[in-house]
Amino acid sequence: MQVITIPVGELKPFADNPKRHPENQMSALKKSLSEFGWTNPILITADKMVVAGHARLQAALELGFIEVPVITLDLPYEKAVAYVIADNRLAELAETDTETLAKLLQEIAEIPDFDFEAIGYTLDDVDGLLESITPV
Repeated sequence: MQVITIPVGELKPFADNPKRHPENQMSALKKSLSEFGWTNPILITADKMVVAGHARLQAALELGFIEVPVITLDLPYEKAVAYVIADNRLAELAETDTETLAKLLQEIAEIPDFDFEAIGYTLDDVDGLLESITPV
């Protein structure tokens, strides 16, 4: 498996991708890319169809990226479609340990001028989470 960089214009989003990416997610993702850089390449097929990373590609386009990192998967079309679904669904099946998350968010809150939206949270989200685990 090799990560390479290719022009964004060469990529073809999967037209029937069932995932939608609302503006609040895109805003957070763009801030995350700005804060952390590229940490997760876009997965594509040999003919450059996007299999995973549609939102990252959209964010890259909105941020004016010219090139993006990709990994090419050796999958026939039918398996690539199955992977599109698997990649989305398997992430949804995860559970969150809210106490551990709250502890980590408290640590992050100590970072001066850190924008919580870069990790998909707002300060209100953090306050609400902390209140939900704090005994009354």
